[in-house]
Amino acid sequence: MDILNAGVALLNFVVIPAAAYGAQLALGALGVTLIYGILRFSNFAHGDTMAFGTAICIKVTAVLVALGISIYPLPVALLALPIAIVATAALMVGTDRLVYRFYRRKKSDPIIMVMASVGVMFVMNGLTRMFIGVDEIRFDDGARFVIDVASFRAATGLQEGLSLRTSQLITLVVTAIACWLLFRFLNRTKAGKSMRAYSDNEDLALLSGIDPERVVRLTWIIAAALATTAGVLYGLDKSFKAFNYFQILLPIFAAAIVGGLGNPVGAVAGGFIVAFSEVALTYPWKKVAGYLFPSWQPDSLLQLLSTEYKFAVSFIILIVVLLFRPTGLFRGKSF
Repeated sequence: MDILNAGVALLNFVVIPAAAYGAQLALGALGVTLIYGILRFSNFAHGDTMAFGTAICIKVTAVLVALGISIYPLPVALLALPIAIVATAALMVGTDRLVYRFYRRKKSDPIIMVMASVGVMFVMNGLTRMFIGVDEIRFDDGARFVIDVASFRAATGLQEGLSLRTSQLITLVVTAIACWLLFRFLNRTKAGKSMRAYSDNEDLALLSGIDPERVVRLTWIIAAALATTAGVLYGLDKSFKAFNYFQILLPIFAAAIVGGLGNPVGAVAGGFIVAFSEVALTYPWKKVAGYLFPSWQPDSLLQLLSTEYKFAVSFIILIVVLLFRPTGLFRGKSF
């Protein structure tokens, strides 16, 4: 019985939260790795793209709720998500025309593009804050739990209760669907194959008649869709605050680099590796140890790192991978 309680506690506080967080990082890292693999620069504005898309989704959600529209038990934000994706994609394509296309036509070095993205990041951050404010916002209406602690305890008789929030289940399902659609698009459609060809050899792709501007537009549209979806799922699971999306940029880049920057499969794997590492290293293991070893009562919480050092875990993983395997676990730049 104690082993079952320990397993439930592990699911409740480590496995389920880390899986949901890893799915959010995976979607964010897919957007980063897509831009790097095709447009050949690291987009530091990706976190604020997530924030902008989520802000649009929140505003549209508020309008839908005011009109009395509901899809209970699911959150109304899922209805607003396509509109937010379209708005974010329009912004990203417009930003490319105003900023990035100039440097691309001059064949500027990637570092120039990176610095341009830093400028775009600050502009987008300011726009998002002016648009929606700086306060914390919760927009997760609908059913809060798929499995709640009281019902689980009553059904199983266990001391430890299991909790699975609706937002966590939605995150896992939507991420799985989004990844399936993306990989199918890249591998099965003519447009996806054109993007892969452009990524592998730009000059040969141009000689084959591939329109580079169309590839660029598609890249920004897909990256915007991934960023908006990741941002909305993160906001539903936790809450929305514009600055949080600037902070999440580090674990997203860590996930992309761990898997191999430019490799979509690696981005997904990297997201879960970073998430499970962060959660496992900052979780106090005293409760699980108490179930497994009832006679042992440790004085400490058995917490390897305080939660304040959560993002430090991403930084350490990033440094270790860059030192010992710079191309990532799946070797970067392969669509």
